[in-house]
Amino acid sequence: MTTGTIKSLVKDRGFGFIQTAGSTNDIFFHRTAVSEGSFDDLMVGQTVEFETEPDPRDARRTRAVGVRSAG
Repeated sequence: MTTGTIKSLVKDRGFGFIQTAGSTNDIFFHRTAVSEGSFDDLMVGQTVEFETEPDPRDARRTRAVGVRSAG
């Protein structure tokens, strides 16, 4: 599992971005990637755990899956 911090959320569109420590790239996640709890319960600045997989829309990027609160 990788740990990161939620950098931004677009609640009305159902997605957000996670920033991992020591990385300048943000990782996209969709509301369907939340494995525990609810997307609506997530907050900017919250620490989360997640896995990554190749983004099927752009193989050069990754996306977060299995997103859950680290606390």
